[in-house]
Amino acid sequence: MTDMLATERHGLLVKELEASGVLKITELAARLGVSRATIRRDLMDLEAAGLVTRVRGGAVLAASEAVERSAGVAGVAGAATEPTAGTGPQVLGLLVPAATHYYPSVVAGVRAVAATRGARVVISLTDYAQTRDLDALDELNASSATGLLIASADGHHPPRGALDRLRARGLPFVLLERQPDDGFAPSEFVASDHRQGAFAAVRHLVNLGHDKVGLFTNGGPTAPLIREGYEAAVRLLPLAPSSPAVDSGSPVLGSTRAAATYDRFLAECRATGTRAALVHSDHDAIELMRRMRAQGLGVPDDLALVAYEDEIASLADVPLTAVAPYKRELGEEAARLLLDRLASPAPGAVPVRQLFLQPRLVVRASCGAADRL
Repeated sequence: MTDMLATERHGLLVKELEASGVLKITELAARLGVSRATIRRDLMDLEAAGLVTRVRGGAVLAASEAVERSAGVAGVAGAATEPTAGTGPQVLGLLVPAATHYYPSVVAGVRAVAATRGARVVISLTDYAQTRDLDALDELNASSATGLLIASADGHHPPRGALDRLRARGLPFVLLERQPDDGFAPSEFVASDHRQGAFAAVRHLVNLGHDKVGLFTNGGPTAPLIREGYEAAVRLLPLAPSSPAVDSGSPVLGSTRAAATYDRFLAECRATGTRAALVHSDHDAIELMRRMRAQGLGVPDDLALVAYEDEIASLADVPLTAVAPYKRELGEEAARLLLDRLASPAPGAVPVRQLFLQPRLVVRASCGAADRL
């Protein structure tokens, strides 16, 4: 290809990364219609220019120009504005289970704080493969990581064996959107309080006059916590217990199985007189709306909806009211906890900290609130 074509391709790569935050080489190659080898060479060029940072199997955007200027250099390393103990820059090993969807904002938060503290970030992706977690941790150790930020692939509560192996490695670590199932374990973590998020969503629907609220979840790691918050709301507000609470078990979006699950949920809502629902996730809420239209039903008149995640909720035909976890802030807080730990002069100098961030509720048209104002 000519230099001009390569330049145009570089621009497209940066735009794709600006839209998604993190992308894999296979996805970039498919989107741009070129070979993976070409994408790898392009990413090397862009990394040399300080525009992206390559990670295992893909790339993320480099820190913003403003952050880079404040740090003094380009990329993930910066001149420390807050001195860190030790003879060299700290290296944060970041393990995340996905390169898209929820985690790009988390990664951006980690990187922004690292840049202001003179730290580097090394990222490993596991694609929600539990068997990859320990291999990825070994890779991060081999990369000279001085501390670890861990979002494991095995749900909200990592197995005790995995935590024991983490401690045996001897590196300070902070769990991201994860916490030990042993509530008394002295492990540091930063997590969204999804139970409070779900409770707030149901309470909002109750305040709009609903005495029955259904729940639809998609089988993801967050689903059990959302269900706990929902069940607490049903019990404490209180609500009629007859409304459907369905978990889809993660069918492929657009599949026959997924459509059947949406239709079953809608049928149960009609049978129980339920006219409001909390739906996890945005994608499922949008698909549910599509199934409703096919049945001649409307939002919010026939079923008021609140989505959970707020990734694409505002783009729905009827903009979705949504519970929005603070994803970037979660990454920022986790990076601060770990860097404080790494900078401490002695093991007990910094107390063990466990931090919950309460999601916010963003009100739009799908719950019917605008009609009542």
